[in-house]
Amino acid sequence: MHARADAADTAPNWPDDIFATLQRFDVRQVPYVPDAGHSKLIQRVVSSSTMRGIALTTEEEGVALLAGAWAGGQRGVLLMQSSGVGNCINMLSLIPILRFPFLTLVTMRGEWGEFNPWQVPMGSTTQGVFELSGVKVLRASYAAEVPAVLEAAAAQAYNALTPTAVLLSQRLIGAKVFTK
Repeated sequence: MHARADAADTAPNWPDDIFATLQRFDVRQVPYVPDAGHSKLIQRVVSSSTMRGIALTTEEEGVALLAGAWAGGQRGVLLMQSSGVGNCINMLSLIPILRFPFLTLVTMRGEWGEFNPWQVPMGSTTQGVFELSGVKVLRASYAAEVPAVLEAAAAQAYNALTPTAVLLSQRLIGAKVFTK
């Protein structure tokens, strides 16, 4: 499976823009569930000397990991796909109780050119799930939007302690297709 080359916006630099913003905000811990949409960013994090990439078995572990990172004096960001947001619903209740900065970057599925019907239900409710859980949502659909959206999201999360999710649209990352 890979991202289609006919995606509306396939500019390759947006993961680098995200990485640069995370560096500016002194993000140290980056829990993630492996995902093709985040693959370039994950590679940058894993090869970084200032960030620690932490592979998860399930997304909700990342919420708890960010709480622990903050308690230990470090900032983090959770990388996941929209299908994993449903796994986090109970854990999102930690954020207002513990008042730690929460930033997550979510690659979307179930929208723009989706082929897999199993991705559509969570993809179409991701924003609502976050909002009902008290997490503010910003969205980037085009590569040119990514730097400003990430800057605003990181400022909200880390400076104003406003839990924030950035949805990276399927139009941005490209619709996935099965290939042989």
